[in-house]
This record gives sequence, C-alpha cells and structure tokens, in this order.
Amino acid sequence: MRWLMLSITLLAVLLCFTRHSSGAMAWWLFVSIVGAFATVLAFAQARISSNARSESLSSYDLQRLREGKNPLGRD
Repeated sequence: MRWLMLSITLLAVLLCFTRHSSGAMAWWLFVSIVGAFATVLAFAQARISSNARSESLSSYDLQRLREGKNPLGRD
C-alpha cells in the first residue's frame, strides 16, 4: 500500500508541473503534499512495526513476568 501511495504522490507531482491552469496546478500540488505526508507516515509505520515486539504473551510468559523473571526463559 505504501508503494502505491508513493507512486500516486509522484504522479500528482508530475501532473502539478505539467498543468497550465492555476486551479489544476493548485489541486495537484495539494494532492501531492497530502500524499507526501501520508506516504511518510506509511513508511514510518512499516518501519516501526517491523522492529516491534509481538503484543501477545502466553499465560506462562505472563506468570514469569509477575514473578519478576524474564518471560523469554533466558535468566
């Protein structure tokens, strides 16, 4: 999805610079700015989620956390 957003943003920038009327140029510039913002957030979200730890812990891991031990079993 983020690659599709990037390609649409680049297409909007290209269309912005090839339009002759000011209204069309302003519209495509607005679309490209919004698209660039959304694309940056999408790439940041993908980077963060790739490095994030899994949210779910088993009941055994939760019990080890309550006991003050490492839930991964490496003491």
